Amino acid sequence: MSTAALAADALVARQAPEAVPDARPRRRPRIAGTTTERLPVRACSGDDLGRRVADGHGARVRRQAAAEAPALRLTRRGRMLLTALSVIVFGSAIVVLGLRVTGVLEPGPNFTHTVPVQVAPGETLWSIAQDTNPTQDPAIVVERIADLNKLATPADVIPGQTLQIPIAR
Repeated sequence: MSTAALAADALVARQAPEAVPDARPRRRPRIAGTTTERLPVRACSGDDLGRRVADGHGARVRRQAAAEAPALRLTRRGRMLLTALSVIVFGSAIVVLGLRVTGVLEPGPNFTHTVPVQVAPGETLWSIAQDTNPTQDPAIVVERIADLNKLATPADVIPGQTLQIPIAR
């Protein structure tokens, strides 16, 4: 026998009897209750609790708590869908606003012809617009009268003056 084997035998012989592990299985303490079935236990990982957990290589690392984890992960297809949907929504909003500004969605009155009207004393463009086009907005009609007759302001009307007044259908 070699000296290493003899030294190992001597160490085993010197070990105290309490150092040998007990081969009997330990019993779990019983909880007083009406059932003897095992209680369900919900397992959770250290990731959920923010504890130190071992990564795949055995090293201990600190993981973020579950509250800090991202709530949503988008795939490539999801990002493309979200981008397309955003483009459609914002593009249609821009188109609708553009059409509204240019007056396509809410066209003004369609004036078909004009009639000459002589301004009487005390009449204003507003009263003339209400008399000649009672179904139209007077502000639009006054603006149109001023444009047709090349008036700088609606106050430039003189009694006895003849104005061309647009008439809507």
